[in-house]
Amino acid sequence: MSAKASQKDRKTQAELVTQARFLARSVDRGSLATVMRDDQWPYASLVMIATCYNGSPLLLISELAEHTQNILKDQRCGLLIDGTAGLDTPLTGSRITLTGNLQKTEGSGFLERYIRRHADAEIYAGFADFALYQMTVDRVHMVAGFGEIHWISGEAFRFNADTATALAAAEADIIDHMNDDHGDAITLYATNLLSLPPGDWRLTGVDPEGCDLKAAGTVARLAFDQIVSDAEQARAELVKLDNKARNSNDSLVLSTLCPQL
Repeated sequence: MSAKASQKDRKTQAELVTQARFLARSVDRGSLATVMRDDQWPYASLVMIATCYNGSPLLLISELAEHTQNILKDQRCGLLIDGTAGLDTPLTGSRITLTGNLQKTEGSGFLERYIRRHADAEIYAGFADFALYQMTVDRVHMVAGFGEIHWISGEAFRFNADTATALAAAEADIIDHMNDDHGDAITLYATNLLSLPPGDWRLTGVDPEGCDLKAAGTVARLAFDQIVSDAEQARAELVKLDNKARNSNDSLVLSTLCPQL
């Protein structure tokens, strides 16, 4: 294989990984498949999900639930994340199945990220039978449409977030500031960049690759042009999104509104 061809293959693989991780971060629910603890039959259930900075799914689940009882005996699981909602022909859309192990986690900021994405979870997050679980992804099976079928290793799927500790520490402040002072910009992100209907759009997450939005039961995601690792870089990307959304050179942009971000 020529060096040129090899470079092209690597780029294609990188694009596939980015697409898979974007989908994992974009959807707030999935179908969790576990192994029934008594008869070993497969069992599928609906779960609400968030992701940590490296893209790994986070689940806040009760020990009383069937799937949790199964996981406590056999940590192996599969998680289908479906990105085909709203399509006339769903099989032309993207979906991924992640396989791996589900384990309890107390990762720094993980529960906070989950609750920002699922505000109702704050009610039961402190219950004794609830715990946060992180999925360690072993493989990803991605179907990006008819004939677009790929396997991705867990190592390739996981984003290296080691350099983003400063961003993680500032994430809550960034989100609060944007929601409190720049709700108009967030709404324009949704309506002008994603063609979504107006609503009470809020920012629920900022990570090295993009930001998450939510209005009532609808979630959405925007990717950044550049990977970010701290608040200043995130601010620059949010400013660029604002400029794109307003689509005007003389618009009032976030750079003049929030120098403290």
